[in-house]
Amino acid sequence: MTPAVRFAPSPTGRIHVGNARIALLNWLFARAHGGSFLLRLDDTDLERSTEAYAQAILRDLEWLGLDWDRLERQSLRLDRYAAAAERLKASGRLYPCYETAEELAAKRAGLRAQGLPPVYDRAALTLDAPARAALENAGRTPHWRFRLDPSTVTWTDLVKGPVEIPTGSLSDPVLIREDGSPLYTFSSVVDDIDFAISHVVRGEDHVSNTAVQWQLFQALGGPVPEFAHLGLLVGAKGEPLSKRFGALSIEALRAQGIEAMAVNSLLARLGSADPVQPAWRLDELFAGFDFGKFGRAAAAFDVAELKHLNARILHEMPYDAVAARLGPALDGAADERFWLAVRGNVASLDEALAWWRVLKAPLAPRLEEPEFLRQAAAALPEGPFDGDTWGRWTAALKAATGRKGRALFHPLRLALTGREDGPEMRNLLPLIDPERARARLRGETA
Repeated sequence: MTPAVRFAPSPTGRIHVGNARIALLNWLFARAHGGSFLLRLDDTDLERSTEAYAQAILRDLEWLGLDWDRLERQSLRLDRYAAAAERLKASGRLYPCYETAEELAAKRAGLRAQGLPPVYDRAALTLDAPARAALENAGRTPHWRFRLDPSTVTWTDLVKGPVEIPTGSLSDPVLIREDGSPLYTFSSVVDDIDFAISHVVRGEDHVSNTAVQWQLFQALGGPVPEFAHLGLLVGAKGEPLSKRFGALSIEALRAQGIEAMAVNSLLARLGSADPVQPAWRLDELFAGFDFGKFGRAAAAFDVAELKHLNARILHEMPYDAVAARLGPALDGAADERFWLAVRGNVASLDEALAWWRVLKAPLAPRLEEPEFLRQAAAALPEGPFDGDTWGRWTAALKAATGRKGRALFHPLRLALTGREDGPEMRNLLPLIDPERARARLRGETA
C-alpha cells in the first residue's frame, strides 16, 4: 500500500522538538515509499488557536524542509463533523450528558477515594426524555459522549508490536463539547477517513486514544489505519521535556544558529537502532528507514549532542549548500575560499559571519611583543597574498629571530585577528588586505 500519513499540530503554540520528530518521521515514511504527506491544522480550539501560530508552524516546517502535499484546517470542516455526529446519534453510539465539570470532578474524586478507577458511570444513559428536557430547561447544555462497546481492542503496532486495550477500563470519551465544538478524538477520525489516511504515526501517549478511535472508525464505517506509537522524548538524564519546550522550540533552535539538517539528522535516528550521523539532505535519511528499528523506550534528546552534530555538519558542508545564506549576509562578497577557510572552526553560521568581520572590518589588534611585530610587519611580503604566503613569511621570521612554535605564531595571530585561536592562519592571511595586515602588526586599528 502506498502510504498516506498526516501531521496534525494544534496552532496554540510553537512546535517543539517532540512535534518536529513526529512530523519528520511521518514525512520520511511517506517520501521513502512514494506516499503522501498531509498537513492538518487541528484548530477547533477557537479560544487558543491563532493565525499567528498557524503561520509559524508552516514556517518551521518549511525551514526543516518538510513539504506537504495538502493543507487542511479542521475549523473549515465543522460541517463534516456535524454530519458524522448525527450518524453516531442515530445509531445510538453518541449520547448527551448534562453533568457539570464540578460534578464530574466530584465523581472522579469519590471513585479514587474508594480505590476504584475514575471511569464515567454512564449515568446520563438512564435519563429519559422528560428528565433531559427538564435539565435543558434549567439551562444545562449537554456534552456528548461516545458509548464504547465492552471489548478488547487489539492491533499490531509498527513500533510497539502486539497491543491489547480493554475498553471496559476506559470512560466513554467526550466527542462534542457543550458549545458544539468537536474534540480531537472525534474530528481526527473523521478526517482520517475522509483523507484516506493509511498510517497514523504519533507518540505513545496516544495509545489509549487508539482503542477509542478504533471503535470510532468502525462505528463510522471507515477503514482502520495502521498505527505506529513512538516512545516520547526525554532529556539527556531521563527527565521530562515538557517544561523545557520553550527553549527547544524549532524557532528557538533556529535563533541559536542550529542548522535544519542537524535537527533532522538527530530526530530521524533518536530511539532507533541506526546510529546518528550528519546528513546534508533529507533524502539521505531515507535509506533503511523502518519503524521496526525504533525501540519502545523513551528516546533521550540531548542539546549538547545536537550542537555537536551541528558543528560536524558545518565543518563538512560544501560551499554551495551555504552560499545562498552566506552571500546575502555579507553583501555578496563572500566566496568559497572564505567558507573553506573558516568552516572547520565554527559551530554556527553566525560564527562564520563573525570571522568575516575579523578579516574585513576595522579591528583593534592585540599586541604581544611589539618589537617582534614591527619586525614582522617589515618582513611581510608584498601582496597579493596566497596560500603559500604564511609559510614563506614565518619561515623567514624564524630564520631571522630564532623563534619557533607558539613564540613565533601566537603574537602574529593575536595582532592579525585579535583571537587566541581559530582557523589556520595560512588560510586566513590570504583573505586579509595586505595594508590592513601591516597596519595591525604596527598596532593600528585597521
